[in-house]
Amino acid sequence: MTSTNDIRRSFLDYFAGMDHRVVPSAPLVPFSDPTLMFVNAGMVPFKNAFTGLETPPAPRATSAQKCVRAGGKHNDLDNVGYTARHHTFFEMLGNFSFGDYFKEQAITNAWNLLTKEWGLDPKRLLVTVYHTDDEAFDLWKKITGFADDKIIRIPTKDNFWAMGSDGPCGPCSEIFYDHGDHIWGGPPGSPEEDGDRFVEIWNLVFMQFEQANDEIVADLPKPSIDTGMGLERIAAVMQGVTDNYDTDTFKALIAASVHLTGVPADDAHRASHRVIADHLRSTSFLLADGVLPSNEGRGYVLRRIMRRAMRHAHLLGADKPLMHRLVPALITEMGQAYPELSRGEALIEDVLDREEAQFRRTLDKGLRLLDEATGDLAEGGTLAGETAFRLYDTYGFPYDLTEDALRTRGLKVDRAGFDAAMEEQKAAARAAWKGSGEAASEEVWFDIAEREGSTEFTGYTATTGEACVVALVKDGAEVSEAGEGDALVLLTNQTPFYAESGGQTGDAGRIWTPEGLEFVVETTAKPLGRLHAHKGRIAKGSVKLGDNVHLEIDVERRDRIRANHSATHLVHAALRHRLGEHVTQKGSLVAQDRFRFDFSHPKPLSEEDIAAIEAEVNAEIRANEQVSTRLMTPDDAVAAGALALFGEKYGDEVRVLSMGRKEGGGRNYSVELCGGTHVRATGDIGLFKIVSESAVSSGVRRIEALTGEAARRWLVARDEALRAIAGALRSSPEEATARVEALVEDRKRLEKELAETKRALALGGGSTSSDGAGSSDESIGGVAFSGQVIEGLEARELRPLLDEAKKRLGSGVAAICAVNDGKAAFAVAVTDDLTDRFSAVDLVKAGVAALGGKGGGGRPDMAQGGGPDGDKAVTAIDAVKAELKAGAA
Repeated sequence: MTSTNDIRRSFLDYFAGMDHRVVPSAPLVPFSDPTLMFVNAGMVPFKNAFTGLETPPAPRATSAQKCVRAGGKHNDLDNVGYTARHHTFFEMLGNFSFGDYFKEQAITNAWNLLTKEWGLDPKRLLVTVYHTDDEAFDLWKKITGFADDKIIRIPTKDNFWAMGSDGPCGPCSEIFYDHGDHIWGGPPGSPEEDGDRFVEIWNLVFMQFEQANDEIVADLPKPSIDTGMGLERIAAVMQGVTDNYDTDTFKALIAASVHLTGVPADDAHRASHRVIADHLRSTSFLLADGVLPSNEGRGYVLRRIMRRAMRHAHLLGADKPLMHRLVPALITEMGQAYPELSRGEALIEDVLDREEAQFRRTLDKGLRLLDEATGDLAEGGTLAGETAFRLYDTYGFPYDLTEDALRTRGLKVDRAGFDAAMEEQKAAARAAWKGSGEAASEEVWFDIAEREGSTEFTGYTATTGEACVVALVKDGAEVSEAGEGDALVLLTNQTPFYAESGGQTGDAGRIWTPEGLEFVVETTAKPLGRLHAHKGRIAKGSVKLGDNVHLEIDVERRDRIRANHSATHLVHAALRHRLGEHVTQKGSLVAQDRFRFDFSHPKPLSEEDIAAIEAEVNAEIRANEQVSTRLMTPDDAVAAGALALFGEKYGDEVRVLSMGRKEGGGRNYSVELCGGTHVRATGDIGLFKIVSESAVSSGVRRIEALTGEAARRWLVARDEALRAIAGALRSSPEEATARVEALVEDRKRLEKELAETKRALALGGGSTSSDGAGSSDESIGGVAFSGQVIEGLEARELRPLLDEAKKRLGSGVAAICAVNDGKAAFAVAVTDDLTDRFSAVDLVKAGVAALGGKGGGGRPDMAQGGGPDGDKAVTAIDAVKAELKAGAA
């Protein structure tokens, strides 16, 4: 028997020996066709080479390509396990010519490999050609010696391939294998063609025409070849079986499933073991290629496949998660050909284990409710669509699992009723949203989300990508196209651009096409929490709905943002270590040039606190530990030690970010729930520096900080400032602090000496009286009065001087106006024996008014105020004298 691994290797070696470059399988997530969810055919990775957008890897190529068909129009999911040849994951062997050889050599290559290298009986083979392709008919006849009845002309599109309504196209020639008349079925084109006797094993596509709007318009200048052979099908043929699940790879996986469950793969359990074996392959390869389970896009399809397999494990009576325990068996069978399985083994097992444990809780509850809902239904009955929707909406039980669970009992589901209930819920959600106070123009996002679903975010692992334009919004309304200079919002079916959320700023970058579009993305927003809206302006060219575009984020900007975002997590942990576990995040802003972090704490941080936090965070950065993320339920995440933000809303699944060195108990330095983008290792942050700490509100503090190059520049600027200060002081930077402290002490001493001199002058009569002469006491209406204007005197010096004046006068009124930088401080004192006649408060208000000020206050014996017009100081003294005259009269 020839093993599947031998067949794969033999195919590639055969074409390598005929100058074909062996090209490794591309990842299952297509980069050359944004309209596809997964790579579903061997030629998909070469699509741009066939259309001329990319240079082919070589004039001739060959590959064994991983493929998945489980979503969109190529969806085989529901049939898997119940037929002989349906799979969610399969391998496509192919050989390709990019304008090199054409029909004759392609047919010769195929015939020689099948009959001479692999030894298939030519009598068991027959071929089809497109009914007008006389050239292919004649070549087959010449090369094989077949009679006319072994070369079947097919007039349908089954034997004519096209890349789309526009682009390369051409006739096909399919090779069939006859399993024998003991199996029901007829040759292609016959009424019995759907039987299993004749199985297609190889399709040769002859790209020779160019078409537009589904009409052939020209011959291709360089006709090309694209072939595809299903490895599972040819393995069945070469291993002498008629069922793909009886080939060696599947038999090994089914045997592992039987061993772990203790349930034989007999008629009653045959389909379940097959589903598990097939879905193990697709889920493991998708996980190895970076797809993770989620509730939208590719992640949702992956989760559907996982859950279908896990339900069949439940049907087999597996009392604990099964799928992750089958991964070693898969790696044994396929790990040598696809080393990514071995590299991703730990991740694959972890995700499968966690998903199955989580799903078992949903499954147990859902099946219990399903049994209650269908208890009165006889075989052939139909479950109400509304009931199926309630199971889905309230309990998270997917529709396809409801359908699959009822199939074994001969029951159906009212799909129309389910869809109607779904539409009713959407209408209610729209009505509630419109009543929430949102601007009417924002309703456009609801329309787009209903029509297109959520945007698939690919930016956790990618910074570039290709996508299809699904909506254009200009001035709050949808448009079908836009041109140069237009400001608009562009939405695609998938994007690497992170949309602003969780405090992290949205990505910027560019969206372009080879045809000349240049759309500058200024930022990315997240309307309704599920659409990624690229906001910007068309710098060049034009765009219309349905265009395939290239997306490139500003990588340097993204790197700065994720360094800042990752630093917020380290800061949070350091704050809790230093200040206590009462510290929790109260908000953040993560931008490209800085970040701020708000946290609960009752008092300011000391300089020692700030220094300790900086040191701790920078120590984690220098440790350069890998940053890891896991998908978990919120409850499981918190149970595992992840820090969740109080008051934050989380969905059914969260990303758990682990950073820094392991602490006691094996927990990382920081473990938090976060959906943002982050560095790959803590060392990528580079450097961390707190630049300010302040209060936001009662009990909430704010740190503003820098990382990486921004932090370095900040420190360089401070160093340059220190050196400039040192230069001005004629000292070294190391001596600058002591030199400044000495200068400060000298200034304090000189200020004290100056104040004492001014005081002495004032007491000694060296000031200016109201008439401009030296100070002298005078009598106004029989009341002794002393009035002085003193330049350069501080306001705090007024009270002691007035006390001295009162002592000197014995009985009387004293007024002093101190002028500094054009402003005046004014004070009046009244001896105790005169306070029943004159109030210092009234007198000071008169002087303050003259100075352009308002008010003034104090006690009847001493009052003080001030004003902005220091040049009116003498007028202020005269105002007090006028009040004394009026009072004496």
